[in-house]
Amino acid sequence: MSMRRRATPATTRHGGVRRAGAVGAALALGGAGLLLGLATAPAQAAEVSFATHCVPPAGIDPVDGTTKVQITAPATAKVGDTVDVVWKFVQAASKNPNIIDLPANSVQPSGTLKAAGAQSADIAMRGPRENPAIPKGGAMVLSDMKGTLKLTAPGEVTLTPDAYTVNAMSTDTKCAPKETVQKAATIVVSAGGGGSSSASAPPSGTPSQSASASASSSPGDGTGQTDFTGKEVQVPYACKTPIGDKNATSAVQINARKSGGSFGLTVLFKKSVMDSPADIPANSVKPSMEVALGGADKGTVHVEGPANSSPIKSGEPIAIPDLTGTYKPGASGSSSLSPGVLTIKALGTTTTCTPTKSEVSLTLDTAQQANGASGGGSTSGGAAATGGSGGLAETGSSEHGALKALGLVAGTAILLGGAVFTLLPRRNPR
Repeated sequence: MSMRRRATPATTRHGGVRRAGAVGAALALGGAGLLLGLATAPAQAAEVSFATHCVPPAGIDPVDGTTKVQITAPATAKVGDTVDVVWKFVQAASKNPNIIDLPANSVQPSGTLKAAGAQSADIAMRGPRENPAIPKGGAMVLSDMKGTLKLTAPGEVTLTPDAYTVNAMSTDTKCAPKETVQKAATIVVSAGGGGSSSASAPPSGTPSQSASASASSSPGDGTGQTDFTGKEVQVPYACKTPIGDKNATSAVQINARKSGGSFGLTVLFKKSVMDSPADIPANSVKPSMEVALGGADKGTVHVEGPANSSPIKSGEPIAIPDLTGTYKPGASGSSSLSPGVLTIKALGTTTTCTPTKSEVSLTLDTAQQANGASGGGSTSGGAAATGGSGGLAETGSSEHGALKALGLVAGTAILLGGAVFTLLPRRNPR
């Protein structure tokens, strides 16, 4: 039976006890009897820094800076154990640009921690969308990322930080090391029970998904994996608007979370933030999509996002929210999911955008369920599913030219209260 060892930070910073340490203490006090049988190894925390190149969304120049992180992991463990690891950002690669203030809880990091030595694995790391308000020009503050690794071989397993992404207000900034990064921690693994390798990011307070390198995952592979990350695809749309036909292209990503035999889906539109061209009333704009199924399964899955809950003032950024729904497979085998028809409803008007080219974002191994898809749509949208993407290390984001504002790209027109507004990309000077 696999034992799970939780890594807790060895130090506190800025005079405050870190949250993970407090949780660990509470668990130890509340479940001391259960912990007596485990020879828990002391945690180790090591800090490394590395030169980093970050690529923000279109319209913002790349940034070169230094990333400093602290990796916390058990010093010793046994084969078969599943260990928890923590990635703490000590310093992001750059500050928030002088473009827009980032509100509280608008930034989420994700990344990859490399395991090498006795076993090799890409450990998917993810942090919650938790941050204080960050003013223009302020230092980026990123939450701690967590992940797990199942140990499969005796010997030394080293842990080294790698690329990471910062998602701020639905846009991604991708950061990668510019130099060889030094190992940040080593786990000495002794012989013990067997097991197969598994590395995935645990769910955080907000919906999330495993940031694995592969877009095709197998929920039935025996690893217990539940979160699956699709690849970002460029989708060309032909849109029929109330005032005529328009063309648009957007980057879209489909993620999934397995629950029983079904999957909660989340469709994310990347680089979809822009300033509103006019005041938009609350509850006036609502997007939805029919995700297209292929491979073993057929049909569509309806996903939808919430209407804007509060008014949006002219000049304020607006973005397409995550679209969610539930996929109940109608066939067994390898089933693919591709972005499908997008619908935007705004104040009594409807704009429909149909992909002119289909590209698979995610492939899943599925098992047929009663009343599943197989030629028809599965359950309705709105179910909580996996979370968003990326994280940020440096350059905030406030302007982007993919699917703009109400779900349309530059040049796509929308009727709002009888007035026609054409959404065009805008670029703010740095």
